[in-house]
Amino acid sequence: MAIIAIVGRPNVGKSTLFNRISKSRQALVDDLPGVTRDRNYARGSWDEKKFTVVDTGGFISTDDAVFDHSTREQIFNALEEADILVFVADGRAGLHPEDSALFDILRRTSKPLFFSVNKIDGPEQQQHINDFYALGIQDIYPISSAHGFGVGDLLTDIVKLIPESAGPQGDEEPEVSEIRISILGRPNVGKSTLVNRILGAPRVIVSPIAGTTRDAVDTQFERDGGKYVLIDTAGIRKKGKTTEKLEKISIIKALQSIDKSHVCIILIDPSEGVADQDLHIAGYIQDRSRACIVGVNKWDAFSSDPKTRKNFLEDLKYRFRFMPFAPVLTMSALTGKGSQKVLPTVREVFSQYNSRVTTGILNRTLQDAVNAHEPPIVRGRRLKFYYGTQTGIRPPMFILFCNYPDSIHFSYERFLINRFRENLGLDKTPLRLEFRGRKQERGRKTEG
Repeated sequence: MAIIAIVGRPNVGKSTLFNRISKSRQALVDDLPGVTRDRNYARGSWDEKKFTVVDTGGFISTDDAVFDHSTREQIFNALEEADILVFVADGRAGLHPEDSALFDILRRTSKPLFFSVNKIDGPEQQQHINDFYALGIQDIYPISSAHGFGVGDLLTDIVKLIPESAGPQGDEEPEVSEIRISILGRPNVGKSTLVNRILGAPRVIVSPIAGTTRDAVDTQFERDGGKYVLIDTAGIRKKGKTTEKLEKISIIKALQSIDKSHVCIILIDPSEGVADQDLHIAGYIQDRSRACIVGVNKWDAFSSDPKTRKNFLEDLKYRFRFMPFAPVLTMSALTGKGSQKVLPTVREVFSQYNSRVTTGILNRTLQDAVNAHEPPIVRGRRLKFYYGTQTGIRPPMFILFCNYPDSIHFSYERFLINRFRENLGLDKTPLRLEFRGRKQERGRKTEG
């Protein structure tokens, strides 16, 4: 699939164009320079041609900040992997020295280059593109990425360079399911380092400054025959500390990444202990019934005393007791020790999260549970279960039909959930139970 990279200096509208082409709001958009620091990937299509579009950070030629150097590295990586380049300039600001510096770099790549001047809201403003002819360009595309003016003309010419086989007619294979993984946690716990460790390449900027990763960056990759989408999210801060509008937007996007995920990995720094905010993140995941792994990062830098380590893990499991299904992995994303367990655990967790149980096995398990722990007396009569059936996956969902669906004690619900986990091979996934009467259309639901 052809890769189209969008490049330009900061705050010229690259992310807005990315969102318009990909028909999403995947990239953060704001008036602050440097909002997009990492490469952001999405699928797009035009005139029945499919492609991958890449949003890059803003190019700054001077080395006056740590992010400028890191962002330039990301831009050069994007240029290397791209098939087609789209330069975005700011028509309102006019030709800038940074435009000239970046254009010289792009021209030396010898790759197809489309020069667009953004913030041109209609034909009456096309005189704003005249300055850019000084670069020696013949074809300039006036566009408004915010309103769509000229974007269609730009895409029409771009996709002429994409072979017909890249269209839908050449993509006849059935859709292969991808495991969508989000990595969450407080700022600076090592989320980006873990992403890069898993991918084996520096895809996300790593810096000791909290808040380095502002965007949730989707990265598709394959490993051992499996397909994955890895989402590296901004750290979730306490509401009182998110004073910048941009940080608040990042919290929203982190929560959106949970919604898009199958498996969420909560990263924790043991030197900081288990904070309430870690539990809040877990609560978001639990509320959305997502599978979860708790990753204890920087384990090599934590205390070497076995008793201290044991006490920490016991405290962690106690505080996460509302998610008993979440495996705990200790690792060092920086050195790689223990991180090789992440993807195998993701596969195991997802397998359970996505699993189906035959009606026969489900009902034998239900009967065994009832025999092991007789249901209580309700309204003078014994609670009786008739049968159960599975109604959904991701997570597994079961309906149990009984005579008093609204009177089942919480403790008996927990007992049934635990028996299902033990006997149905569902110990590493959330699951849902719903109780119904034989004549009810809907009864009471619980999760575990």
